[in-house]
Amino acid sequence: MSLLVGKRRKKGEINIVPLVDVLMVLIFFFLMTMQFKHVDVLNITPPQIETAGRNMVTDQILIAVSPEGEFYLNNTLVTGEVLEQALQIAGDANPEQPVLLISDEETPLKHVTQVLDWCRANQLNKIRLKSR
Repeated sequence: MSLLVGKRRKKGEINIVPLVDVLMVLIFFFLMTMQFKHVDVLNITPPQIETAGRNMVTDQILIAVSPEGEFYLNNTLVTGEVLEQALQIAGDANPEQPVLLISDEETPLKHVTQVLDWCRANQLNKIRLKSR
């Protein structure tokens, strides 16, 4: 009996370092093999803004862009060159003047970004987009 009393079992240990190593290798593997979707393949419909208030500013530049890429300045059909010149004159006169940009949801983004670039190039930075 005296032989059994003197021998004690070692407590079992779990070594965490190899587990963390395996976990890091798995995370690295999944990150490297993951296929990211490009934005142009996603079918995105912008949400409708329910809490948008009414327009309280009366002295503003109103620019509308049709789905065909036609530009309207204060409800008058103009060409892109005329619109760019008008924005340059407005920016020189009052850079703090707000701009309201209205476009159809079917309007290509390139026409909207072109108007935004023209506004920013002429220091008209108070640009708002009208929602539904």
